[in-house]
Amino acid sequence: MKFPTVSLKLRDLIRKVRACKTAAEERAVIAKESAMIRTAIREEQAHFRHRNVAKLLFMHMLGYPTHFGQLECIKLIASNHFPEKRIGYLGMMLLLSEQADVLMLATNALKNDLNSDNKFVSGLALCAIGNLATSDMSRDLAPEVDKHLKSSQPYLRKKACLAMARCLTKCPEMVEDFVDRVVTLLKDRSHGVLISVVQLMTQVLIVEQMNQEMGYDEGYDEDYGTPCQDAFIKLVPSLVKLMRNVIGGGYAANDAGGVSDV
Repeated sequence: MKFPTVSLKLRDLIRKVRACKTAAEERAVIAKESAMIRTAIREEQAHFRHRNVAKLLFMHMLGYPTHFGQLECIKLIASNHFPEKRIGYLGMMLLLSEQADVLMLATNALKNDLNSDNKFVSGLALCAIGNLATSDMSRDLAPEVDKHLKSSQPYLRKKACLAMARCLTKCPEMVEDFVDRVVTLLKDRSHGVLISVVQLMTQVLIVEQMNQEMGYDEGYDEDYGTPCQDAFIKLVPSLVKLMRNVIGGGYAANDAGGVSDV
């Protein structure tokens, strides 16, 4: 028996929505397509899963409810095919929030992708952590993120810096463990990594300040500051020198001060 639930392609849905002359007509088109997507989800039509999530992203941009597709995103990120995994991660970052119950189901898939040999797969996982990681996920995945801070590829190092900034925000007690890593990364030759490291430094100092105000930082001394502050104060001359080199050395589209931006 042939299923009557083969839904539109994304571009066809976009054309239909753009052709609508009234808001009521648009709502009818979206309601019909949503019903078909719900049926496909219920019938476990895996072949159309990535297409359906792409359409849910479009509906989400238009302001329509898409919560029923959250679990489909989790299933897609576990796929072995990169195009499906990419749509899954995009859907997860847009359709889910850190309060979503299904988010914890993604922890194992994220850990597997962080250990992938494909830098683009690892990059997707790092982006997701930087946007969505909860405190429990941050605690579980911080060791894998830390490995990428020492990666030989600037592409992964800069993403790992932003992911770690999120992890430290959610788990302030881990801050002091990563001070030395920040100091090392400031010697990086990639401008993309340097920008990310400065963001990480800023987040570390914000977390430290919050810890002080809430009385969590036992190592704080009003006369000398925290270990993080002491370490970062010593880096101010290096930061000033870096900024002077970038400003005074000229700038090209993919080159700054003689160093290629990766």
